[in-house]
Amino acid sequence: MIEAVGLTKSYGAKTAVYNLNFQVQPGKVTGFLGPNGAGKSTTMRMMLGLDRPTSGTVTIAGQPYHRLPNAPRQVGALLDANAKHGGRSARAHLLCLAQLSGIPASRVDEVLGIVGLQDVAGKRSKGFSLGMGQRLGIAGALLGDPQVLLFDEPVNGLDPEGILWVRNLMKKLASEGRTVFVSSHLMSEMAQTADHLIVIGRGQLMADLPVRDFITQNSTGFARVRTPEGDAQARDTLVRVLAEAGGQVLTEPDGALKVIGVPLPRISDLAHGADVRLWELSPHSASLEEAYMRMTQGAVDYRSTQDPHHAAAPQFQQQQQQPYGPPQPQHAAPAQPAYTPEDAR
Repeated sequence: MIEAVGLTKSYGAKTAVYNLNFQVQPGKVTGFLGPNGAGKSTTMRMMLGLDRPTSGTVTIAGQPYHRLPNAPRQVGALLDANAKHGGRSARAHLLCLAQLSGIPASRVDEVLGIVGLQDVAGKRSKGFSLGMGQRLGIAGALLGDPQVLLFDEPVNGLDPEGILWVRNLMKKLASEGRTVFVSSHLMSEMAQTADHLIVIGRGQLMADLPVRDFITQNSTGFARVRTPEGDAQARDTLVRVLAEAGGQVLTEPDGALKVIGVPLPRISDLAHGADVRLWELSPHSASLEEAYMRMTQGAVDYRSTQDPHHAAAPQFQQQQQQPYGPPQPQHAAPAQPAYTPEDAR
C-alpha cells in the first residue's frame, strides 16, 4: 500500500503539491489524474524518493522508499521511458538494472518475453520506436517482480494492440494482489483499466473514490428524445408537457431533444398521454472524460481562446482559487499565486 499524509512540496516560494492525503490500496488499479502541471509527476517522484517532501510523508508498505530493504525488488516504476543508455541493447540495459539490485540474470529474458521484446533483445535501444521504448521501460519496472508498481503514461506511443496489452497487464498485476498506481491523460483507457481514481488539481486533492462513483458525482444523466421529422406540432407538445413535468429540455445539434430531470419511463408516459409518437428514447450516461472535464475545468492552466469555456475560465478559477492553493497568511500583503504552470515537475 502507498500512503500520503500531509504531503507537500515547495520550490522556494512556489508550491507544487500541497497537503495531499490518500491511500493506494493493493488488489486494484488506481488511476492518478489531473491537468498538466497539477503536480502528478512531483508526487510520484516523492513516492520514489527522487524528491524530498517539504513537509508530510509518503510511505510504501509503511516505510519511506529509501528505507525499504532492496527497494527495487519491492517497488517497480516507469516514470521516463527515455531514461536509458541508447548505446546499450535492451538485454544489456535490463541486465545492468538486475545486477545493481541483486536480481538473477535469468529474470531479464523472462521480462523481455513478457513485454514482447524478445526478438529485439540484442538491438541497441537508441533505434527503438516510442512504443518499443515504453515496453522496455515497463520491463524494467517488472524486473524485480515487485508488489508495488508505479506507471507514468505507460501507453504513450503504443499502437492499439499494445494499449490493449498494457490494459490487460495492469489488471493482471492488480488481480495478483499488487498495488498498481497509473498516471495517464487517456480518459478512455482509465475508464477501462482503473478501479479507483485519485484526482489532483493545482497540487491539491480533488477526488479519491471509485471510478463509477466519480462519474456519478460529476455528471448529469439525460435522455435523448426524437419525434417524427417534420411534425413540429408533436415536438412542441412534447416540449411543453416535459417542461410542465419539471424537465429541462434542450435541443441537440442533430435536432434531437436532450431531456434532463425526467426519468425515461415518465417521458414515455407523458408522450403517450399527449398522443406524441417517439422515434427515439434513449438514456445517456456520462463518460469518465465528461465527468473529469467537468470537475477539473477550473484547474486547467492552458486553455485555447477558441475553447467555449475560455471566457468563463478566469472568473471560475478566481472563485475556486482558495481550494486549490495553500492558505496565505492573514497579515501578508497580496501575494503571488501559490503555484504557477512553470513550477510543474
